[in-house]
Amino acid sequence: MHTSYLHLLTSKKNIKCYFFIAIFLLCTNLNQLFAQKTTALLKEKIERIISTKDMRVGVSILANDGQDSISINAEEHYPLQSVFKLHIALAVLSEVDKGKLSLNKKIKVTERELLPDFWSPLRDEHPKGGDFTIKKLIQYSVSQSDNVACDVLIRLLGKPKTVEDYFKKNHIIDNFEINYTEEDMQSKWENMFQNWTTANAASELLMKFYANGNNLLSQHSYDFVWKTLRETNTGEDRLKGALPKGTVVAHKTGYSGKNSEGITAAFNDIGIVFLPNGKYFIISVFVADSKESNEVNAQMISAISKATWDFYLEK
Repeated sequence: MHTSYLHLLTSKKNIKCYFFIAIFLLCTNLNQLFAQKTTALLKEKIERIISTKDMRVGVSILANDGQDSISINAEEHYPLQSVFKLHIALAVLSEVDKGKLSLNKKIKVTERELLPDFWSPLRDEHPKGGDFTIKKLIQYSVSQSDNVACDVLIRLLGKPKTVEDYFKKNHIIDNFEINYTEEDMQSKWENMFQNWTTANAASELLMKFYANGNNLLSQHSYDFVWKTLRETNTGEDRLKGALPKGTVVAHKTGYSGKNSEGITAAFNDIGIVFLPNGKYFIISVFVADSKESNEVNAQMISAISKATWDFYLEK
């Protein structure tokens, strides 16, 4: 075949190939623009919900297998409060997976450790203390937000910074700090601000341990921690508050109480909401410096969660 004719065919094939590549890239860009446009509508709705409230709010949402991302004030620092009990549980489970600890190992909790001013179902149920497995302590700490169990787990690891170091040294999340135990946080109002996170870091934590959890935890530890989060019985009026009855939400709450001026420093809920179509979205909402009532704080979080639920069911 003549060389010039071969060149012509090759050129036509190249043109055809370039054409299909161009169409593919155009469709990809259009899909991305469409996704950005539609999530922008959800973001605007959430901003309207927040705008009427006298508080500082951080929101981070990840959905569509991480392809959709919504951030509102999500790089500001917010007090973790009891949300950090999830971080502690994950750090403990890492030690379990290394064989350094066992979920069935019993830890003695003395009567002296059952501080009277703490929120502690463990203390209320066992006023003389007792021996509890690490598994039970994690369940108390995460599902019931027990402060006594939380500090026992921290002492088991070493100190609060040991928890922080686990995530940072393993390059899991970085934009947070844990400096104090529950006892130290509650001893002085200002201390809680030294245990902080961004909303984006909280959502990133949930994403990494849910979507890629088998790379970080054994299957047994993975199943255990998500079962424990699904059994959380605090903050039922927050992320779950406006969702249909029976909706599965794996979440962890945090709350500071109010100071003498009536300001709530932290009113939080982070978690994964599972949709009836088999999909899910990750959502982290942190309320700080709120002059509103706890009812208003909770209603605002539940409204954000419901708006996200509606958006992804209709999408």
